[in-house]
Parts: sequence; structure tokens; C-alpha cells
Amino acid sequence: MNCRHCKSHLKHTFLDLGFAPPSNAYLSESELTRPELYYPLKLKVCTQCWLVQTEDYAQADELFLPNYAYFSSTSSSWLAHAKKYVQVITKQIGLNKKSLVIEIASNDGYLLKNFVASGIPCLGIEPTASTAIAAENQGIPVLRDFFGDTLGERLATEGKQADLIVGNNVYAHVPDINDFTLGLKKVLKKGGTITLEFPHLMQLIEQTQFDTVYHEHFSYLSLYTVRRIFEQTELRIFDVEELPTHGGSLRIYGCHENDPRGAAESVHRLLVKESTFGLQSLSIYKDFQLRVDSVKDELLLFLLDLKKEGKSIVAYGAAAKGNTMMNFAGVRSDLISYVIDKNPNKQGKFMPGSRIPIKEGQYLKDNIPDFIIILPWNLQAEVMSQCESFMKKGGQFVVAVPELKII
Repeated sequence: MNCRHCKSHLKHTFLDLGFAPPSNAYLSESELTRPELYYPLKLKVCTQCWLVQTEDYAQADELFLPNYAYFSSTSSSWLAHAKKYVQVITKQIGLNKKSLVIEIASNDGYLLKNFVASGIPCLGIEPTASTAIAAENQGIPVLRDFFGDTLGERLATEGKQADLIVGNNVYAHVPDINDFTLGLKKVLKKGGTITLEFPHLMQLIEQTQFDTVYHEHFSYLSLYTVRRIFEQTELRIFDVEELPTHGGSLRIYGCHENDPRGAAESVHRLLVKESTFGLQSLSIYKDFQLRVDSVKDELLLFLLDLKKEGKSIVAYGAAAKGNTMMNFAGVRSDLISYVIDKNPNKQGKFMPGSRIPIKEGQYLKDNIPDFIIILPWNLQAEVMSQCESFMKKGGQFVVAVPELKII
């Protein structure tokens, strides 16, 4: 296999999580009698451009199906994050009723609805029908397609170049990151701004966040590597922010190469931080598998001990990271009885691979367990605030990453 960006031959495996089905391929009851499609889940690291990437097996159209079950609006903290961003960026770059905002992977309209409310023209690009319909129901125009160079050129030809291009948690999801970036270049208006948010590779390694690895995430990104990809496409990163979202993310600000805006000190500072951490050195990647195995073993021992004691254990949040954890650890419904999730599109279904049933919140109130494992550990505070009755009855919360902790 060659690197998705620089085409160098990939020799080094960073992480091997065995085999798993796509993390958002939730099962209906009728599908439980059918076989599931499993793919190897491995990460390689390129020692030329330092892009960490999944080994090629699954294709995007096999992962992002029309009934895609991830809806951004189910998280109140994410909605607040999006609303604050819109308020700040609108003022920062002077968006108005003559501007055009394009969001790539606009999902269910969680973000663009804020621009609609302000009267700022926008366009969502979203390939999954289930989420696109939810956005359209809020008055958001949506183009149902995968984004790349061809679509970027078409939009530019149609006079739909953007003053602002937003891409939240999509840059890591594209199989051809060079083609996607070429599309950004073509659809960006002169003087326009790109902002992309994605989980930071440095945080993944530092916090042992292996459960953020799944087939839908083709790339695991650092500022160093993204800057290289941008520069190859005659784009430039002029600012960067470190965010707490998703366990530690970056928001990069990009523009055309010849844009007069100078680079903020934050760019240089973070590049130095990444280099000091060792992201451009193979040694930082070599011991990660051992740390991951240790987290998995600790969780399994904990669950087995609780089962011997006759304790009841459930999980909260049928998130993709939970599916990675359950499938790598081999956890099934004999150890975790069910998973609670707010998303009605997941309720009544079963986790891919582990086939643990997914229940609505009311079920938890009527069946109080001894322990709840919070699978989306990045939403720990939000989850705990939704389980007051469980806490009042003496229940305890557990998180497994970066290490097992009983709260």
C-alpha cells in the first residue's frame, strides 16, 4: 500500500485492531440472522509525510449509506459548539446576506441552521439521505453528493464559490484527501476562508484514544501533515486553534496561497509542539499497540469481575468509538446488557459486531443497573447530567479511556 497523500510505500503498522464491521452499520432485528461484513482495521504511518491512515479495504460508498445513523444534533454540547462558532466566524470575516457559506458533510443541519437564522445564504453538501432530509426540513439547501475536485470545479463554474467553507469532522473521513483538497481550492472565492475541524493525532496518541479509530476515519491528522497537503494544493494555513471537542481537536483556518493574511504565531507554536512530542519520529508510534492492549485487557478484567459478583452493567452512547471498543475487546451482551442512546435512529437496533441491543433513555429509568460505562468518554459531563435518577440510586459511572476509571 502507498500513502494516500505522498504515494510513498507504507512499511510501518501503527495499530492493529483486528477485524470489525463498519462502525455505523447498526443492525435491525431482522438483520441479526444474516452475516455481517467485517474488514481489517489497521493503521499505517507514512515516514515521509507522517500521515497516519487506515489500510485500504472499505470504500466510502460502503460506509456512508443512505440510512447513515449518525446525527450531529443529538449532542447538546456539539450544538452549542456549532452555534458559538457561527457567531464568532460571522463577525470575524464579515459574513452578510451577500455571502455564501458552504458546509461539506453538513449532516442534519446542526450548524447551517444558524446561518439560515441569520439570513446568510448557505449550501450543505451531504451524501447520506437520512441526514440530508433532516437538514432540508429546516430550510437548508442540500446537495446530495460526495465532495471532491470534480464537484468543486462544477460549483465554481456555476458561480457558487464560497466566502466560507466549513468542514467539521469530514477531512479525516475522505478516502482521497488530495482530491478533496483540490475541491476546496476550486470552490473557495478569492479572499475566502476555509475552516476544518478534525481530531488531533497528538491527542489520540497521548490519551490512548484508539477507540476513535474506525473504517470511516481514513486519516489521522496533525497540523504538520495538513499543512503539507494544503501547500501542495496552493492553499495556506494562516491560523489554528486547539479545541477540547472529540477528546482534543484542531480547527485550522485556510486561504489561497497568495492571500495577504499573514500566519498567526499559533501555527508556528503548534508545529514546534508536535515536533517536540515526536510526531515526525517513528519511535512515538512503536509502543502504542502495547498501551492499547493494556486498556482493552483492563476493561475485560473489570467486566468479568463484575459479572462474577452478579453486578449489572450497561453502556451509554451507541457511538462509533464504542463499537470500536466493544469489537476489539470482544465484548458481547453477556457482559454489557444493553446500550442507551438518545438518537431515535439507533434505538431498537443493535450494535454492529457485538450485537448489543440499543435502548431509549426511559428503559434505563425502569431498569437501573449497578454500573454504566460511558462509551463516548468525550461527552462524559453531558451523559452524567442525563442520568440523575441512576446517580441518586447509587449507580456508578465508568470510562475506559485513557485508563479505566470509576466515577
